[in-house]
Amino acid sequence: MNRLRGALFHLWPRRPPGVCSAPGPGPGRALHLGPVFWAGHNKWSKVKHVKGPKDEARGQIFMKLGLMIRLAVKEGGSNPEFNAALANILEQCRSKNMPKASIETSIRSAERSRAGSQQTFEARGPGGCRLLIQVLTENNTRSHQELKHLLNKNGGALSDGARHSFHRKGVVLAAAGGVSSERALELAIEGGAEDVQETEDEDSRKLLQFVCDAAALQEVRAALESRGVEVLSAGLEFLAHTPTLLDQKQLQAASTLIHALHESADVVQVWDNIQAPG
Repeated sequence: MNRLRGALFHLWPRRPPGVCSAPGPGPGRALHLGPVFWAGHNKWSKVKHVKGPKDEARGQIFMKLGLMIRLAVKEGGSNPEFNAALANILEQCRSKNMPKASIETSIRSAERSRAGSQQTFEARGPGGCRLLIQVLTENNTRSHQELKHLLNKNGGALSDGARHSFHRKGVVLAAAGGVSSERALELAIEGGAEDVQETEDEDSRKLLQFVCDAAALQEVRAALESRGVEVLSAGLEFLAHTPTLLDQKQLQAASTLIHALHESADVVQVWDNIQAPG
């Protein structure tokens, strides 16, 4: 996804890029609309001859969504009415036009096989960037060795401490439609979000990404929907608060590494703290 270029709109003096605003709505809270390094993936547009990690083939996207369904069912059951995480993932599946039959198959498969464990590995990549790699596996030893091999082969390594560069946040993704920058800021404040970013999906549709405290995710979502916002998905994400600036060569290497990780059958998601040059 490419971040939108353009002016930043501020309600208060600007904070450093990538630093989340003060928690909770209220007068004087730092809130802005504009691109920050973790909001989108414009950094990958700077990588020549290598597509960004969000540009997986359709089949691979469905495979990852299937893994996410398995993980959600494992943790909270197969009824989305009582499993908010599953309900959010099913929304993502529908927004990606994942066939209904494939969704149902993934749920049935997860119900039949509750085996497997979820882990989040910490790693460093080219240029010292930090990575969090979420894995769902039935063989921890195999997955650990595979990740170690992929990282070592592509200029990275497993490394404790990467998690300290991230906050766990709620993220509500919404269709921007004709919403102006000023109205997006108003919606964020009225809905209790900490921040709002402009971004685009793979089809260049303009989107709004509302960021909030993890515990307030469902409240923020409900508040936005009550104000007529079309919510596309809502869930918990690791958002980086401490960026690692990479040069062009390091950015290329990082893209190659993250692609390799995404191609692993056990990898569900990869988060990074990469900031592209200029």
